[in-house]
Amino acid sequence: MIEKMKMVHVVTTVSGKEQMLEGLRSLGVVHLAEKQSADRKISERFTQLSKTSMALKDYLPDKQKPAEEILSDEEFEKMYNEVLGAMDKKSALAQTVSMDAAEIDRISPWGDFSPEDVKYLRDSGYDLHFYRLGKSELSEALADESIRLIRLSEVDKMYAVATIGALTPALSANEFALPEKSIAQLRAEIEECEREDGEITKLLEDASKYEKSFDAQMLKAQNAEIFSSASMSTQSDEDFVWIYGYMPEADEEAFKAAAKTGGWAWAMEDVAEDDESVPTKMRYNKITKLIEPLFDILGILPGYREEDVSLWFLLFFAVFVAMIIGDAGYGCLILIAAIAMLVKTKKMSNTIFLVFVLSCATIVWGAITGTWFGMESAMNVPFLKALVIPNFANYPEYFGVSTTVQQNVIMKFSFSLGAIQMTLGSILAVRRKLAQKDLSFVADIGWAIAVVAMYLLSLYLVIGENIPVKPVFAAVGVAFVLVVLFGGMSPDKSFGAGLKSGLADAFTVFLNTISCFGNVMSYIRLFAVGMASLAIAQSFNDIAAGFKGPLIIVAIIVVLIGHGLNIIMAFLSVIVHGVRLNVLEFSGQVGLEWAGIAYEPFKINDKVKN
Repeated sequence: MIEKMKMVHVVTTVSGKEQMLEGLRSLGVVHLAEKQSADRKISERFTQLSKTSMALKDYLPDKQKPAEEILSDEEFEKMYNEVLGAMDKKSALAQTVSMDAAEIDRISPWGDFSPEDVKYLRDSGYDLHFYRLGKSELSEALADESIRLIRLSEVDKMYAVATIGALTPALSANEFALPEKSIAQLRAEIEECEREDGEITKLLEDASKYEKSFDAQMLKAQNAEIFSSASMSTQSDEDFVWIYGYMPEADEEAFKAAAKTGGWAWAMEDVAEDDESVPTKMRYNKITKLIEPLFDILGILPGYREEDVSLWFLLFFAVFVAMIIGDAGYGCLILIAAIAMLVKTKKMSNTIFLVFVLSCATIVWGAITGTWFGMESAMNVPFLKALVIPNFANYPEYFGVSTTVQQNVIMKFSFSLGAIQMTLGSILAVRRKLAQKDLSFVADIGWAIAVVAMYLLSLYLVIGENIPVKPVFAAVGVAFVLVVLFGGMSPDKSFGAGLKSGLADAFTVFLNTISCFGNVMSYIRLFAVGMASLAIAQSFNDIAAGFKGPLIIVAIIVVLIGHGLNIIMAFLSVIVHGVRLNVLEFSGQVGLEWAGIAYEPFKINDKVKN
């Protein structure tokens, strides 16, 4: 369920500001309404620590575990400053090596010579310059008696010359810029840089083991940043400081006790009806908490005034996953993976529990359809065959059922799931609006009628069931009228204004009615994706069966790779299709936009938040 929130205002004296903030942070229940940016230096501290920690992970030697010890603040700062200096030095060395290598590439065609000797000759009065010329430019220079030059070896397939004095601009020539260092000196400098880089790398490798110390300092920096943000968010005058935010109604007594201890003045009220900034705090029970990891991964959260569909989301999602993966053998592998995670972590987390539930659902669905790694031979095992529901069997010939009947049963089951889920969505919307005395609940009744009608129409068109069409279209017409007449109603509108608003949206309702048919039809993807997964598994089994004798190893590789890829594609299909049916089709019927603002109380965090 979504916890009810209160708006709370806290006031104290200017001198008591820090004490008030410390008290609120220790209490850890108030979600600040307006959060200002933290002090720049404090924010930069966390950012720099995070970047440095990530960079050091590249230097952690293989098979070396991070150190368990946590450095003191003084020890950490000494090590941290050494690391920052080392990284800056390493970057400078890399830049020097790059520049020296580029300089070597530039001057190497001219040979290894001493720039100091050339400079000595220039200082002695010989204004030496070096050029590359084409054939015609060389001929022109040789013909000019005022030019004194010495021909050198060719450079980059051009004639090279040394001249006393610069050539005139009229003569097209590429002058060679004299380097500061010789090739030998540059190579020696590169070697020295590489030696220093090795020493720095060793220092960074030693520092990389203090990963936990970095995590501890990052946590301190992030908590300092949060506190700074709260401090910047306060408002004040000459005498008082105040701050306000949202707090769960369930924590009201704890807040009052903290306020009494801290000597704060406060005021509390219900959140305004038009307040769109109220955060959502979910309270899960033992069952619905299983869906929390998925919500976190998807980054979705219902709005404060929206419906909590956690239970229904979990139940339908489990069925969708089972149908999409569709193979009891795959379900067993997922179950084994869940057990392995449990053994490794020694803790039954919500994520592991969810994987347990989804794997068991997959095993059940695979068992009743007779699907075990896509092997038809599984139906020769009496126990596995006894688990199958004949009309659901993926190998119907073993049960005297035709393929057409079996496929129609699965498609009807998919459509039925869609109709049940979407109708449930409309019912939830009706319940919520009745509590709000919102007359538009009649429109949701209309949508429920439309869903049932479209479901029957889908059975008629796709499966060919004998369904009277006229009553179906009549139901669609009734649904359309109800939605048009009552869709624009709301508690803040008069009946006439709501009616006018609904009539103005008649064309949109018409399009949405057509879309409703598409939404019901979209549940056929459960059938289609499941059949595709089975076909892929069977194909790889058939390919592997073609290898005999010594090639049995190849067959094993084909099976492992083929089924591995199929499982990966099944998981992708779960995200694309299984999540979509819940987040779009079902949520659309509920009127759920997933527009929630996460409840993030001002408190001391015990781990770094991304």
